[in-house]
Amino acid sequence: MSDDCTRRDLLRTIGISLSLTAGGLDVITAEAAQHVHRMVRESKAGHPGRAKGDYKPKLFTAHEYASLRRLVELIIPADEKSKGALDAGAAEFIDLLASANDELAAIYTGGLAWLDREMVRRYGADFVSSKPEQQTALLDLIAFRRNASAELNAGVSFFAWARNMTVDAFYTSKIGMEDLGYMGNGAMSTFTVPAEAIQYALKRSSL
Repeated sequence: MSDDCTRRDLLRTIGISLSLTAGGLDVITAEAAQHVHRMVRESKAGHPGRAKGDYKPKLFTAHEYASLRRLVELIIPADEKSKGALDAGAAEFIDLLASANDELAAIYTGGLAWLDREMVRRYGADFVSSKPEQQTALLDLIAFRRNASAELNAGVSFFAWARNMTVDAFYTSKIGMEDLGYMGNGAMSTFTVPAEAIQYALKRSSL
C-alpha cells in the first residue's frame, strides 16, 4: 500500500471519529491531531511548481478556502499574547480532514454556502467580501444555540462544527500549546481542550 493511501486512510479514520459526535468535541486524540498537523507541514514543505510554505487546498475551492480562513480567524484571532487560529493552520487542518471524509466535506461545503447565501440576503455580499462588522454580526447570531430557529438552524449547526474543530486545531498546534504554557512531551491518550482555554478563546473572538 502506498504512503498516500495509508495517510488518506488515517485521515478518513480520524474524520469518521469526529463525524460520530456533535462537532467533534473532546474526541480527537493528541496523536491523531499531530498526524494531521504533520501532514499539513509536509504538504507545505514545497513541491514542484509551488513555493515552499504554500498550502493548496485538497477539498475547497479558492473562494470556499478564503471563506474558511476568514472564519477561523474570527473564531480565534491573534492578539497581543498569541498568534491566532489562522497562523496555527486551522484552515489547513480542517481542509485536510474534510478532504478525506464525505460527511465532513458536506458539512463544510454546505455550511460555507449557507454563510454566503445568508450574508447576500442580509448585506448584498458574500461572507468573505462583507465588512468585518457584518461578518461578526451574523456569527454572533449563529454562535449560540439559543438563537436556533428555522431560519438559522443550519448556520448554528455548522458554526458548532467550525468552532469545535478550530479550537481543536489551534490547541494541538505548536502555537496553541505555547498559548497554554505547555512545557514538554508527556504521555496523553486523548486530547481535551481545557475548559479555561475554550473560554479564553471565546472571549478573544467576541463571538
